[in-house]
Amino acid sequence: MPDTHPTAESLFDLGLPIRREVLGAEYVDKAMDGANDFMMAFQHATTEIAWGYAWGRPGLDRKTRSLLNLAMLTALRAHNELKLHVKGAITNGVTVDEIKETLLHTAAYCGIPAALEAFKAANEVLVAGGHIPAVKTSVKAGVKAGAKTGVKTPDKKAAKKAVKPAVKTTGKTTGKTK
Repeated sequence: MPDTHPTAESLFDLGLPIRREVLGAEYVDKAMDGANDFMMAFQHATTEIAWGYAWGRPGLDRKTRSLLNLAMLTALRAHNELKLHVKGAITNGVTVDEIKETLLHTAAYCGIPAALEAFKAANEVLVAGGHIPAVKTSVKAGVKAGAKTGVKTPDKKAAKKAVKPAVKTTGKTTGKTK
């Protein structure tokens, strides 16, 4: 029976083009070209293991792999790496809304602090890339601005009351307002 296990060299050869396509050739080439012998061992390991073995497998498309990476990097609180993979996710066709929903989902399983830092990291990348505006005007922004300028703005209590779900006397939420 022939040995079907891939070699490190074949995994590197498979992984390098995938890594360059997802993360950008400029980023990968800079990392490879700037590596001394010590760091080159890691460059080979990440290219072989992550990009050749994991990303090179046929079972998931790149978009799905990107969403998984965003969730795992949030759980690990690896925010610098998350920034890199937000860019890669966009390259792989992940939408801003899909990134947002993935990060919101991590809040339930990884915790609010981890998700908050992931949101901040993703927001930085998405704003810098022109995928979302830096600031959005909203009712809350108007309330804050009004407090500083003395301009009359929407009432916070009225706004909260308007979005609060109605509760029957049984204590169950109906979702309907009276």
